[in-house]
Amino acid sequence: MINNLDFADRLNNIMDYYHLSAAAFADKIKVQRSSISHLLSGRNKPSLDFVLKVLEEFKEVELYWLLNGKGNFPKNNVLTTPTPIKSTSSEAFLSKDVSTSVREIESIIIFYKDGTFSNYAPNENKKS
Repeated sequence: MINNLDFADRLNNIMDYYHLSAAAFADKIKVQRSSISHLLSGRNKPSLDFVLKVLEEFKEVELYWLLNGKGNFPKNNVLTTPTPIKSTSSEAFLSKDVSTSVREIESIIIFYKDGTFSNYAPNENKKS
């Protein structure tokens, strides 16, 4: 359940981050100014349409952070190095010396916190 006052605090954080007044924020996401006023006062809960407009306009806002304060704002766009899979024998995995061979990327998979993912295969569009 969304806490109205906590949600209002997060909206204020977004407006402060982008240096927007409540009126400018409303204009930016194309909602009535009174909607922002009601949300900031804690009178109303945000609609799904409102949340989607915020996420569409402000790419640095994470859904879970906006709704319940979990996560980061602004989004942490730093890629982290995954933990390597432990193997009993590295020679079994690598059949040739990596330092002298040319390795090509087969695909890159990005996992998002909402459970979705994107798969990029750089060689997909190459013609043989």
